Amino acid sequence: MMRFRRLYGAGPGHLLVLLAGFAVAGYAAQLLLDDPSALRILVWFVAVAVVHDLVLFPLYSAADRVVTTVSGRVRRARVPVVNHVRLPLMGAGLTLLVFLPGIIRQGEETHLAATGFDQQPYLGSWLLLVAVLAGVSALLYLLRWAHAAATGSR
Repeated sequence: MMRFRRLYGAGPGHLLVLLAGFAVAGYAAQLLLDDPSALRILVWFVAVAVVHDLVLFPLYSAADRVVTTVSGRVRRARVPVVNHVRLPLMGAGLTLLVFLPGIIRQGEETHLAATGFDQQPYLGSWLLLVAVLAGVSALLYLLRWAHAAATGSR
């Protein structure tokens, strides 16, 4: 077992999960071979990977650097604020990416025909979700800060 781990770099469970993932990906690729929109799907997938790596990753890395730098300069804070800002921003960004077509009402006619509902509530629901994420995070920060102040801990 030690020899396998030294040669492969991880345990056999990792290899099994990796092989299962490749099997699922191969099955999905086989299903797409006969699909006339396979080329569009491939172009979309590559474009998304490029946009993420060249645009989104630097943007959210820079935003995270700003948050950690600002919170690092506040030395007298009893409770670090960085994760109380990072988590709501990450939740807001991820849900925006997932629900962006509904939020900007892209494909409204298709959505209406498929579901019988319009896309009007998407923006309000997303804004409410972001407000709840920020509010819960702020409340938890205040509770942690009050507990640290009461106990005198840092």
